[in-house]
Amino acid sequence: MSTETLKVIPLGGLGEIGKNMMALEYGGHILVIDCGLMFPQEEMLGVDLVIPDITYLRDNRERVLGILITHGHEDHTGALPYVLPELKVPVYAPPLARGLISLKLKEHNLLRSATLESVRPGDELALGPFQVGFFQVSHSIPDATGLVIDTPLGTVVHSGDFKLDHTPVDGKTTDLGLLAQLGRRGVLLLLSDSTYAEVPGYTPSEKTVGETMDRIMAEAEGRVIVATFASHISRVQQVMDAAGKHGRRVYVVGRSMIENVNMALELGYLEAPPGLIAKVDELRSSPLNRIAVITTGTQGEPTSVLVRMAHGDHRLLKVIPGDTVVVSASPIPGNEQVVNRTINNLFKEGAQVLYGRVANVHVHGHGSQEELKMLLSLVKPRYMVPVHGEYRHLMLHAQLAKTLGISPDHTFVLENGDVLEIGEGEAAVTGRVNSDYVYVDGLGDVGNIVLRDRKHLSRDGILVAIIVVDKRTGHIVGRPDLVSRGFADIDEAQGLLDEARDLIAKGLDQGGKHYAEWSFVNTKVKNDLGQFLYERTKRRPMILPIVMEV
Repeated sequence: MSTETLKVIPLGGLGEIGKNMMALEYGGHILVIDCGLMFPQEEMLGVDLVIPDITYLRDNRERVLGILITHGHEDHTGALPYVLPELKVPVYAPPLARGLISLKLKEHNLLRSATLESVRPGDELALGPFQVGFFQVSHSIPDATGLVIDTPLGTVVHSGDFKLDHTPVDGKTTDLGLLAQLGRRGVLLLLSDSTYAEVPGYTPSEKTVGETMDRIMAEAEGRVIVATFASHISRVQQVMDAAGKHGRRVYVVGRSMIENVNMALELGYLEAPPGLIAKVDELRSSPLNRIAVITTGTQGEPTSVLVRMAHGDHRLLKVIPGDTVVVSASPIPGNEQVVNRTINNLFKEGAQVLYGRVANVHVHGHGSQEELKMLLSLVKPRYMVPVHGEYRHLMLHAQLAKTLGISPDHTFVLENGDVLEIGEGEAAVTGRVNSDYVYVDGLGDVGNIVLRDRKHLSRDGILVAIIVVDKRTGHIVGRPDLVSRGFADIDEAQGLLDEARDLIAKGLDQGGKHYAEWSFVNTKVKNDLGQFLYERTKRRPMILPIVMEV
C-alpha cells in the first residue's frame, strides 16, 4: 500500500439502523459525514440514546476539518450536541437540517458556541485536500442531499439517504443527470444507502400517502390525530394540505413538533394558508369533525403525546369515541413491541387506529433494490461500500453490486471501526479503531459497566447489607441488617435472610483485635453472601455492603 491513501472509517451506521457517522481521511486530514443517534434496544436498560464512539476523532481532533450533514433526520444529526463540545469543528448542513440542528443545540445551550454553515445542492467547499459538492436527492424530508467528494486519488460519491421518487411532496427529485455525468467521468468509491436492500422493486412515492391522508380527512366522522416524526416535514405538509381541503383546522401538539413546525414555516419549508393552524386552547370548543391534530409518538416514546393519550394521561388530548388515530411511521427495528403496545392501548381507549399494516399511511424514504441497482449503473464505481443498514442489508446490497458487474474484490462490507485504505490501484481493510456503543442517559453518557449493573439489577435484584462496627475494636455490633429490593420478599424469605445475617456476623467477627479494613469487609461480605445465596436460590443479587462506625 502506498503512503498516501484514502482511509474510509465508518464510526456508526454499519450493522445497525441509526447513529450514522463516516470518516474520510487523506494526507492527515479528516472529514466527517453525518453525526447521528440510535434509539436504544430493549436490553439497554434506562438508556435514552446511543451515539457513535468518537475516540478516534477525539484523539485526532486537530486534524478534523468539519462535519458534513446530508439531511435533517436525527439518525444523521442527533449526536451533534454530544460530539461538538469535544471536537469544536464547523458543521455544514442544508438549510432545513441547519434549522433542526439549531433547535437541538439551543436546547443543550450550545448554539452560541457552534459554527453552523448552510449549504445547498450545487454548492462546493474546499476543505483541506477535499473538494466537496452537494447534490439533490429525494428522501422523506426536504433538503436531503448526497455528496461528491473529490480527493487526490479520485471521486467519492456518498448517496445519503435516498430514493427515486418522481412525485415527491416538495417536487425535488434525485439528480440522476449529475450521477450519470459523474459515472462517465469516473468514480473511485460509492458509499450507498442499504436500508431497504432486501426489498424488491421500487419504493412507492410519497404521493400515495397524500392520497390516503386526503381520504381519511374526508371520511372520518370525528377528530383525525396523525402521529409522525417531528422532523418529517414533508408528512406534516401532506396532513396540512388534506386537512385544509376538507375544512379541518390543524392543531400542532408536542414541544418538538411545535418547534419544528414553527421553524419550517419560518424558513418556507411548510406552507399553511392563514387560519389553517389553530391554537391548542381552541381544541375543546371546536367541532370534532373539523379537527386535525399533528403530534409525535410513533416510536412509543414514554413521554410523547401519543403514548400519554394511549394511557389516558394527556392534559389536552384524551381519546374520544369516533377518533381516528394515524400512526404515520414504521417502527425502528427493536421498537416493534413498544409500538404495538401503544397501538393496542389506543384501541382499548376507543380509537380507530390506522398504521402501516392496515392502511397506506406511510412509505419509507429509502430506495429498494431496483433503485439501488439504478444508482450503481449510473455511477459505475471502481469500489463500492454499502452503508446505512444492518449486516444483512449490507450483504444483500453487495450481492446486487455483483449482479451489475462490480467485482466482489472491489466491494467491501465493513463493520463500524474497520479502516479501509484505498491507494493507487489497490484497496484493503488494514486495521480497526474504537467503535463501541456510547450510551446517553439523561444529559451524559454512561458506560458498559453501568449498563451491566442495570441488567444485573433487573434480573436478580439487590441486597444491601448494613454492618455496624465498633471503631475502637473493629468488631461488628449486633447482627447486620439486610434490605432486599427485587430479590426476595422480606416476610416470605425471613428464614433465609436470618441465616444470611448470621453468616455475615460469623464471617466478620474472627475475634481479632485489629480494625477490619473496608476493602476486606466489602470483599468478604460479597463473596460469602453471594456464594450462600446462589447455593440456596440459584440467583445472584447485587450485594452492596454498607459499614457504619459507632
